[in-house]
Amino acid sequence: MSNHLHPFYLILDNADWIERLVPHGVKLVQLRFKNKHNDLIREEISRAKSICKKHDCQLIINDYWQAAIDLKCNYIHLGQEDLNTADIGAIKKAGIKFGISTHNETELDRALSLDPNYIALGPIFNTSTKTVGHAPQGLEKITRWKQLIGNLPLVAIGGINIESAPHIFKAQADSIAIISDVTKNTSPEKRIKTWIETVTK
Repeated sequence: MSNHLHPFYLILDNADWIERLVPHGVKLVQLRFKNKHNDLIREEISRAKSICKKHDCQLIINDYWQAAIDLKCNYIHLGQEDLNTADIGAIKKAGIKFGISTHNETELDRALSLDPNYIALGPIFNTSTKTVGHAPQGLEKITRWKQLIGNLPLVAIGGINIESAPHIFKAQADSIAIISDVTKNTSPEKRIKTWIETVTK
């Protein structure tokens, strides 16, 4: 299985956002939401999956690995807390690719031992999107992480905007995960177009 990731990695918290933004050229999107009822989780995932299939966009499901298996999704993302309960064997048996969040070398060692399809590092800069309890990692750590993981794709996340994107790629990240720089923009659709133009130059 190829581990290639599109350089623009959009993270959205519901299928409405996915329906609105994916048609504008998004090729990699994560559905990330918390604390929803099981039926609603499956409804959101099913809807997102249908939209992404129509637009040839890779959908990644955050956290809900069992629902992803049941609904025959092909990619999930796991945080460090998720690793405590996720059945990696079942995920691999289902043929599902997965990425893992990391913040320090202990977490990176744990993640690499599970043979993931990509590694995420964050927050690179200060971010208001998610309370992560970790100090900004900075650009030098991106370069160090890439040296440690070799050919595995490295996703940078946290406080990144278009202006900082060239520095992120120069530090050797393969993909940039974006949330608020798009969703809090006055025109998310135009912002996506600008992002895609920036990362595919």
